[in-house]
Parts: sequence; C-alpha cells; structure tokens
Amino acid sequence: MSPSASTRDRYGEVLLELGRRDPNVVVIGGDLNKSVGTIPFSQQFPERFFDLGAAEQNMVSIAAGLAASGKVPFVSTFAVFATGRAYDQLRVGVAQSDLGVKVVVTHAGLITGEDGISAQSIEDLALMCALPTFRVVVPADAVETAGAVRAAAATPGPFYIRLSRPATEVVLPADYQFRLGKAHTMREGNDATIIACGIMVAAAMKAADALARSGVQCRVLNMSTLRPIDEQAIVRAAAETGAIVTAEEHLAQGGLGAIIASVAGQRCPVPVRIVAVPDGYAESGKPDELLARYHLTPADVEAAVRDVLQRKGLAPRPRGT
Repeated sequence: MSPSASTRDRYGEVLLELGRRDPNVVVIGGDLNKSVGTIPFSQQFPERFFDLGAAEQNMVSIAAGLAASGKVPFVSTFAVFATGRAYDQLRVGVAQSDLGVKVVVTHAGLITGEDGISAQSIEDLALMCALPTFRVVVPADAVETAGAVRAAAATPGPFYIRLSRPATEVVLPADYQFRLGKAHTMREGNDATIIACGIMVAAAMKAADALARSGVQCRVLNMSTLRPIDEQAIVRAAAETGAIVTAEEHLAQGGLGAIIASVAGQRCPVPVRIVAVPDGYAESGKPDELLARYHLTPADVEAAVRDVLQRKGLAPRPRGT
C-alpha cells in the first residue's frame, strides 16, 4: 500500500516557506487555524496573520482589500464555511474584481467523516467553478498540494484549492511538477479513460490495475485543475479510447464529471459514466465506510468502466481541434 500524508499539513509547510520568501504573503484565518494547518505561519509571522474568528464573510472581504493593496492573501477555513457562508463576498468582492485571493480549504468532501453532513462539503466545486475568474484545483495528494499552493502564490488572480481532513494516499512521485490547467497522465491505455481528481485518483489507479488483470487497459488522467479544464486532454481521451469514466468526491451536479461530459458532448461524444456522490446528503461515519456506502470505491470505478465498455462504439473524430 502507498504511504499516506496530510494535505492540510503539507499546505501549512508550504505556506511557511512562501512566507519566508515573500513578505507580501499574508494569512487570514477563522478560528480554525490548528485544523487547517496555519499555526506555524502565525507563530513565525504574527504581524502577517489575521484571525477574525467565526466571520467568514469578513475574512474574504478583508482578503480582497489586502489583495487590492498588493498583498498575496491566503484565506483558510473548512470548505463548507468558505463556500457556504462567504459566497457573496467571493463572487462580488473577489471574482468580479479578479483579485488575487487564494482560498485554500480543508475538510472537504465525504471523508470529513464523523463531523457529519453539516461539515461535508459536497457542493463546493459546483459553486466555485461557476465563478468565471477563479482557478479551481483539487490536488490528488500532499505532493500535488505543495505544487498547487506554490502555483497559486505565483499566479495573479483568485484560486480555490480543495484539501481533505484525514491523511490521504500519496500517488505522485516526489519530483512531480504541478501544471495549472493541465491533466497529468497517471497510466496509459486505449480501451477507456478514467479521469479523476482528489482522493479518487488513487481509487482510479486501483480500478485500472484490477481491469488490467482481466485484459482491459485504461488510461488514467489526474484532472486536478477543474477550472480552467484541460479540454485537449478530454477530447484526446474521447477520440483515442472511445469511453470515459469520471470519479470525484463531490455531487455529480456541477463537478468534474459534469464539466467533462459537457466538453465531450460538444466536441467528441462518447459514452460517459460519472462516479460521484449520489444525489442527496450523506451521514456521519468513518471515511472508508462513507466511501463504500456512497459508491466511491475502486470497485465502483471498475464497474463504471465495464458499463461504458459495453456501450462503447467507434469513437468519432473530434471536432474543433
């Protein structure tokens, strides 16, 4: 089994590195600083750390003002609070002004676990992908988290980076180079393509391994950037493999699968299956139990691949390439 590492802890380490390198990096917290990994920054740079308590709307508005003043503000809280409580401020104060606020959230998705449905953010990607100027990134593991956070600091404009509560499986090598807006090929194959983000990249790889043992060779793409999406990689996968399965720890509506189905439908229609949280809210439970109950396991991804293979026909030539 591959080792596990905490994406939120890795975020905190990189944030400290960025703070040492750039005096314009500032951090805004909301009374959850230990949980989101920003305590080390607050201890080393107290004059550049602002804890506003449970006031997420104020966090975002102040971050927008700091960005407009030339700072590089990182805002961190739980995913449900950043997107649910501060959406108007993200939309009007950050997105419409195209300000460089970097929103890095933790405790996203089902694997927030025992905190229950009020803390399980399964709609956040749909909300954030609807904001035109935001870059939306869901790192596959702690390695990619480091690259995504560094890219956010170096790139003008707003970012939304989605991290997990528990440690998650490491699937990328230590020398991996994150490229904003580009899919990363985890595995080659021509029978079908699995496109995944976040923790579901590990599930996609396990599913591909199981399918290979029965003679099915799947391409696996880590689509960590949802906005801007890598349309070329999607169209190429549709044209070359003729079937796509998507996998995400999020509702099917408005997330990775919906985006990919839209691209494929417009430019190279092929059978598509979306592996995602079923329509409805989940319940409290251990992460592994929740992933099994809501059909987000490698076996579920494998079953989806077998389904699209049954429906697969000759892949048409892509249009508009």
